[in-house]
Amino acid sequence: MQGQTVRLQHERGGGFNMTAKRNTFRRMVLIIFLLLIPIACVYMFSHQVSVNVLRDEIQVNLLNRQQFFISQVDAAVDQLSMFPVIVGHDPFIREYVDKKFNHVMEKLLLQSRVIEKLGYQSASSEWTNELNIYLAEEKQVLSSTIFATYTDAYMKQPIKATWTFDKGNGKPFNESFIRQITEPASAASLDQARAVYEVRFSAENLRSMLDHFKSGGKGDPFLYIPGMPGIFNHSVNPVLAGSLIGQLDEQTIETETGNRVLELGTDKYLVNYVKSRTLGWYLVDYVPLQQTLLPITKSRNFFYVSIGLLLVAGMVAAYLLYRHVQKPIAKLTQGVLQLKLGVYSARIDYQPNNEFDFLIRRFNDMAREIQELIEKVYAEQLRSREATLKQLQAQINPHFLYNCLYFISNMAMLEDKHAVVAMANNLGDYYRYTTRAEKQQVTVREELQLVTHYLTIQNLRMERVSFEIDVPEAMMSLIIPRLLLQPLVENAVIHGLERKTGKGLIRIYGETDGSGHCITIEDNGVGVSKERLAELQHELDIPMSEQMGYGMWNVHQRLRHRFGTSAGLELSAAGDGTGFKSIVKWREPADVSITDRG
Repeated sequence: MQGQTVRLQHERGGGFNMTAKRNTFRRMVLIIFLLLIPIACVYMFSHQVSVNVLRDEIQVNLLNRQQFFISQVDAAVDQLSMFPVIVGHDPFIREYVDKKFNHVMEKLLLQSRVIEKLGYQSASSEWTNELNIYLAEEKQVLSSTIFATYTDAYMKQPIKATWTFDKGNGKPFNESFIRQITEPASAASLDQARAVYEVRFSAENLRSMLDHFKSGGKGDPFLYIPGMPGIFNHSVNPVLAGSLIGQLDEQTIETETGNRVLELGTDKYLVNYVKSRTLGWYLVDYVPLQQTLLPITKSRNFFYVSIGLLLVAGMVAAYLLYRHVQKPIAKLTQGVLQLKLGVYSARIDYQPNNEFDFLIRRFNDMAREIQELIEKVYAEQLRSREATLKQLQAQINPHFLYNCLYFISNMAMLEDKHAVVAMANNLGDYYRYTTRAEKQQVTVREELQLVTHYLTIQNLRMERVSFEIDVPEAMMSLIIPRLLLQPLVENAVIHGLERKTGKGLIRIYGETDGSGHCITIEDNGVGVSKERLAELQHELDIPMSEQMGYGMWNVHQRLRHRFGTSAGLELSAAGDGTGFKSIVKWREPADVSITDRG
């Protein structure tokens, strides 16, 4: 309806709160999530169990293969470890070491038999090896090969009582493992021993076994001991193996068998290790987890994609239900709510193109009929309200005019022409403004000009009365009902300053935040008690009686009529409690309500 404003607020015990109700679309989506989440959780648990089982199987398989490999290595090394003992107890060799030869031919003959014995013993092992006998006194070496030589520098080295890795000249094919037995066993170094029985085998034996081991699996095995470069198979990935050794060097391996997960870049590797009993080296084998778990990962990704598609399909189905059922119901509910709030011009401009079209058309017809009936009643209410407002605005204290006329008469008798002229001019401007009944709405600037005339008149009557006006320029063009501030200023003069001895001050100042505005009239008069202040505030909201003053009640009711129930007059004590403060508050109509436009 034209000009009507209604506040959008929910009445207690009634209405339809759209934000508090879960609509069908949300419920359907929630149900879909509640169905899919347990399925996803169960699958994630199953997937994790499968990954753990597969990882355990890989570890067990690698461990079994590594332990078998290490057992073969230890068996071969154990056999080689016995060679120095066997050689040391061979009668021909003992005879050669202990006997003092008188004839060179006899020595050479026995020497050839010793070398032959060493060759036979060396050939009894599947691994390529070398058996050597060092005789320090004769500065001689007897060997199963023709490449062994005797040097004083070599004989000064410490005794290698356990298997020791020899880097050779830094080339992989010269690397070997050496074990020595001295006679006597108490010798501190090689050159102090009467005889040194030495066996050595090439690291190529281990590389060949690593090649064979690698051909039967998916890993890339190598032998490792902290502080050494490692012994690799011939097709090793040197960069990857070197990175793994670097990480192993940073960690401490305390067990003879075990496994670890190491990260290299973005990839994870499952690393298993088994220690050799005879050599003290670790057989390390590793497999990339991502590649090993690829089938399970593909299955997991396929499941997630399926769940995602089901979720999307469910949301599409829920949206269609919302679009064709829930939304039309929501539109009808909003229309009914607007009618309840008094917005009788509410219409539903929505066509779902289904069975709800009929209901929406019938609702619009019903709302139109209700609006027409209400407008007829409301037109009568508007005319009655306008008459009431004009009556309120016409309630101006006639005693003010009498007092001003008496002042002019007295000043004329005293021949104070200046006071008579000032009073007459201000009184004329004052009543020119107050008698323009055809203009019911004015600007704040015009209302403050009237207040200035009124306070100037009071200053002429009582020179002890002064005033200050401080209202922002942004508020000067605001529209308010006419004669809104003058009754409050008059109340401050009559009930505050006239009863006070000494000088009195009235301050008028305004504040605004863009949409909310207030103008305060403050005096330093006699003030009122807290009880009387509460009583005055209460009287503003009840019907007027003969015992009540009508000035402040008039202003408060006109503000409510014009700006709604959030506007009005607020009373309080000023300063140290001896003064009185009247605060006019209001908001622009578009900011506090919606207008019912019929």
